[in-house]
Amino acid sequence: MEDRDDKIVIESILAGEQSDFASLLERYQKLVVHLVARMIPRAADREDLCQEIFLRIYRSLGEFQYKSRFSTWVAAVAHNTCINYLQKKRVPLYQDLAAPGADEEDEEVRRVEWVPAAEPSPLERAEASDLRITLEREIEALPLPYRTILTLFHLEEMSYAEIGEITGLPEGTVKNYLFRARRFLRDRLAAHYPVEATS
Repeated sequence: MEDRDDKIVIESILAGEQSDFASLLERYQKLVVHLVARMIPRAADREDLCQEIFLRIYRSLGEFQYKSRFSTWVAAVAHNTCINYLQKKRVPLYQDLAAPGADEEDEEVRRVEWVPAAEPSPLERAEASDLRITLEREIEALPLPYRTILTLFHLEEMSYAEIGEITGLPEGTVKNYLFRARRFLRDRLAAHYPVEATS
Protein backbone atom coordinates (compact mmCIF):
# COMPACT_ATOMS: atom_id res chain seq x y z
CA MET A 1 0.00 0.00 0.00
CA GLU A 2 1.35 3.41 -1.00
CA ASP A 3 0.71 5.13 2.35
CA ARG A 4 2.36 2.28 4.29
CA ASP A 5 5.36 2.41 1.97
CA ASP A 6 5.57 6.17 2.42
CA LYS A 7 5.41 5.78 6.19
CA ILE A 8 8.25 3.25 6.21
CA VAL A 9 10.41 5.50 4.03
CA ILE A 10 9.60 8.62 6.08
CA GLU A 11 10.37 6.88 9.36
CA SER A 12 13.64 5.62 7.89
CA ILE A 13 14.62 9.16 6.83
CA LEU A 14 13.69 10.55 10.25
CA ALA A 15 15.78 7.81 11.86
CA GLY A 16 18.83 9.10 9.96
CA GLU A 17 18.76 7.22 6.65
CA GLN A 18 19.07 10.37 4.54
CA SER A 19 19.74 8.33 1.39
CA ASP A 20 16.10 7.18 1.49
CA PHE A 21 15.03 10.72 0.68
CA ALA A 22 16.15 10.12 -2.92
CA SER A 23 13.47 7.44 -3.34
CA LEU A 24 10.84 9.72 -1.80
CA LEU A 25 11.94 12.53 -4.12
CA GLU A 26 11.71 10.20 -7.13
CA ARG A 27 8.19 9.11 -6.11
CA TYR A 28 6.82 12.66 -5.86
CA GLN A 29 8.98 14.59 -8.30
CA LYS A 30 6.39 14.43 -11.08
CA LEU A 31 3.64 15.80 -8.80
CA VAL A 32 5.80 18.77 -7.76
CA VAL A 33 7.01 19.46 -11.32
CA HIS A 34 3.43 19.39 -12.69
CA LEU A 35 2.20 21.82 -10.05
CA VAL A 36 5.14 24.21 -10.36
CA ALA A 37 4.90 24.17 -14.17
CA ARG A 38 1.23 25.19 -13.99
CA MET A 39 1.62 27.83 -11.28
CA ILE A 40 4.89 29.55 -12.15
CA PRO A 41 4.91 31.50 -15.43
CA ARG A 42 8.69 31.88 -15.84
CA ALA A 43 10.35 28.61 -16.83
CA ALA A 44 13.70 29.95 -15.56
CA ASP A 45 12.35 30.05 -11.97
CA ARG A 46 10.81 26.58 -11.91
CA GLU A 47 13.90 24.46 -11.26
CA ASP A 48 15.03 26.58 -8.29
CA LEU A 49 11.51 26.49 -6.89
CA CYS A 50 11.31 22.69 -7.21
CA GLN A 51 14.58 22.40 -5.29
CA GLU A 52 13.26 24.77 -2.61
CA ILE A 53 10.06 22.70 -2.31
CA PHE A 54 11.95 19.44 -1.79
CA LEU A 55 14.22 21.13 0.75
CA ARG A 56 11.10 22.29 2.64
CA ILE A 57 9.62 18.79 2.45
CA TYR A 58 12.85 17.31 3.84
CA ARG A 59 13.04 19.83 6.69
CA SER A 60 9.34 19.41 7.55
CA LEU A 61 9.03 15.61 7.34
CA GLY A 62 8.72 15.34 11.11
CA GLU A 63 5.62 17.58 10.99
CA PHE A 64 3.65 15.20 8.72
CA GLN A 65 0.87 13.73 10.88
CA TYR A 66 -0.56 11.08 8.49
CA LYS A 67 -4.00 12.74 8.64
CA SER A 68 -4.08 12.83 4.84
CA ARG A 69 -2.26 11.07 2.03
CA PHE A 70 1.40 12.02 1.83
CA SER A 71 0.89 13.12 -1.79
CA THR A 72 -1.71 15.64 -0.56
CA TRP A 73 0.75 17.01 1.98
CA VAL A 74 3.53 17.22 -0.65
CA ALA A 75 1.18 19.05 -3.02
CA ALA A 76 0.20 21.47 -0.23
CA VAL A 77 3.88 22.27 0.47
CA ALA A 78 4.47 22.80 -3.26
CA HIS A 79 1.33 24.92 -3.64
CA ASN A 80 2.12 27.12 -0.61
CA THR A 81 5.74 27.61 -1.75
CA CYS A 82 4.51 28.70 -5.20
CA ILE A 83 1.92 31.04 -3.65
CA ASN A 84 4.61 32.64 -1.44
CA TYR A 85 6.83 33.11 -4.50
CA LEU A 86 3.99 34.66 -6.53
CA GLN A 87 3.01 36.97 -3.67
CA LYS A 88 6.55 38.33 -3.62
CA LYS A 89 6.20 38.94 -7.37
CA ARG A 90 2.80 40.58 -6.77
CA VAL A 91 0.97 38.18 -9.10
CA PRO A 92 -2.85 38.10 -8.63
CA LEU A 93 -3.75 34.95 -6.73
CA TYR A 94 -6.92 33.35 -5.33
CA GLN A 95 -9.35 36.20 -5.41
CA ASP A 96 -12.93 35.03 -5.97
CA LEU A 97 -13.16 34.61 -9.72
CA ALA A 98 -16.95 34.34 -9.77
CA ALA A 99 -18.62 37.67 -10.44
CA PRO A 100 -21.38 38.59 -7.96
CA GLY A 101 -24.57 36.88 -9.05
CA ALA A 102 -22.75 34.67 -11.53
CA ASP A 103 -24.44 31.40 -12.30
CA GLU A 104 -23.55 28.58 -9.96
CA GLU A 105 -23.89 25.88 -12.58
CA ASP A 106 -23.12 22.49 -11.18
CA GLU A 107 -22.30 19.43 -13.19
CA GLU A 108 -21.66 15.80 -12.49
CA VAL A 109 -17.91 15.99 -12.98
CA ARG A 110 -16.57 13.06 -14.92
CA ARG A 111 -13.05 12.28 -16.04
CA VAL A 112 -12.94 11.98 -19.80
CA GLU A 113 -11.78 8.61 -21.02
CA TRP A 114 -9.93 8.64 -24.33
CA VAL A 115 -9.25 5.41 -26.17
CA PRO A 116 -6.73 5.94 -28.98
CA ALA A 117 -6.87 4.11 -32.29
CA ALA A 118 -4.52 1.13 -32.57
CA GLU A 119 -2.12 2.94 -34.92
CA PRO A 120 -2.74 6.62 -35.73
CA SER A 121 -1.97 7.83 -39.23
CA PRO A 122 0.68 10.53 -39.82
CA LEU A 123 -2.15 13.05 -40.34
CA GLU A 124 -3.81 12.01 -37.06
CA ARG A 125 -0.48 12.30 -35.24
CA ALA A 126 0.06 15.80 -36.65
CA GLU A 127 -3.47 16.85 -35.70
CA ALA A 128 -3.04 15.41 -32.18
CA SER A 129 0.25 17.27 -31.78
CA ASP A 130 -1.37 20.52 -32.94
CA LEU A 131 -4.26 19.98 -30.52
CA ARG A 132 -1.88 19.33 -27.61
CA ILE A 133 0.05 22.53 -28.35
CA THR A 134 -3.18 24.52 -28.57
CA LEU A 135 -4.53 22.95 -25.38
CA GLU A 136 -1.30 23.72 -23.49
CA ARG A 137 -1.43 27.33 -24.69
CA GLU A 138 -5.06 27.71 -23.63
CA ILE A 139 -4.42 26.14 -20.22
CA GLU A 140 -1.58 28.63 -19.67
CA ALA A 141 -4.07 31.44 -20.41
CA LEU A 142 -6.37 30.32 -17.57
CA PRO A 143 -6.35 32.14 -14.21
CA LEU A 144 -4.00 30.56 -11.66
CA PRO A 145 -6.68 28.74 -9.59
CA TYR A 146 -8.17 27.13 -12.71
CA ARG A 147 -4.76 25.93 -13.94
CA THR A 148 -3.90 24.54 -10.53
CA ILE A 149 -7.19 22.69 -10.03
CA LEU A 150 -7.14 21.22 -13.56
CA THR A 151 -3.63 19.91 -12.93
CA LEU A 152 -4.44 18.36 -9.56
CA PHE A 153 -7.71 16.82 -10.75
CA HIS A 154 -6.76 15.53 -14.19
CA LEU A 155 -3.00 14.93 -14.02
CA GLU A 156 -2.72 13.90 -10.37
CA GLU A 157 -6.25 12.43 -10.07
CA MET A 158 -6.90 14.05 -6.72
CA SER A 159 -10.37 14.34 -5.21
CA TYR A 160 -12.24 17.61 -4.64
CA ALA A 161 -11.60 17.25 -0.90
CA GLU A 162 -7.84 16.79 -1.43
CA ILE A 163 -7.67 19.77 -3.79
CA GLY A 164 -9.57 21.85 -1.24
CA GLU A 165 -7.09 20.81 1.44
CA ILE A 166 -4.15 21.77 -0.79
CA THR A 167 -5.50 25.12 -2.01
CA GLY A 168 -7.53 26.15 1.03
CA LEU A 169 -10.65 26.50 -1.13
CA PRO A 170 -14.08 25.11 -0.16
CA GLU A 171 -15.00 21.91 -2.00
CA GLY A 172 -17.91 23.66 -3.77
CA THR A 173 -15.54 26.33 -5.07
CA VAL A 174 -13.15 23.64 -6.34
CA LYS A 175 -16.03 22.03 -8.30
CA ASN A 176 -17.17 25.41 -9.62
CA TYR A 177 -13.68 26.44 -10.75
CA LEU A 178 -13.13 23.07 -12.42
CA PHE A 179 -16.44 23.43 -14.27
CA ARG A 180 -15.57 26.98 -15.39
CA ALA A 181 -12.06 25.97 -16.48
CA ARG A 182 -13.42 23.12 -18.58
CA ARG A 183 -16.08 25.35 -20.10
CA PHE A 184 -13.45 27.97 -20.98
CA LEU A 185 -11.23 25.34 -22.61
CA ARG A 186 -14.17 23.80 -24.48
CA ASP A 187 -15.18 27.19 -25.87
CA ARG A 188 -11.62 28.12 -26.82
CA LEU A 189 -10.98 24.77 -28.51
CA ALA A 190 -14.30 25.04 -30.37
CA ALA A 191 -13.08 28.40 -31.72
CA HIS A 192 -9.85 26.77 -32.96
CA TYR A 193 -11.46 23.55 -34.19
CA PRO A 194 -15.02 24.30 -35.28
CA VAL A 195 -17.19 21.21 -35.63
CA GLU A 196 -18.54 20.84 -39.16
CA ALA A 197 -22.30 20.75 -39.32
CA THR A 198 -23.70 17.44 -40.47
CA SER A 199 -26.91 17.16 -42.46
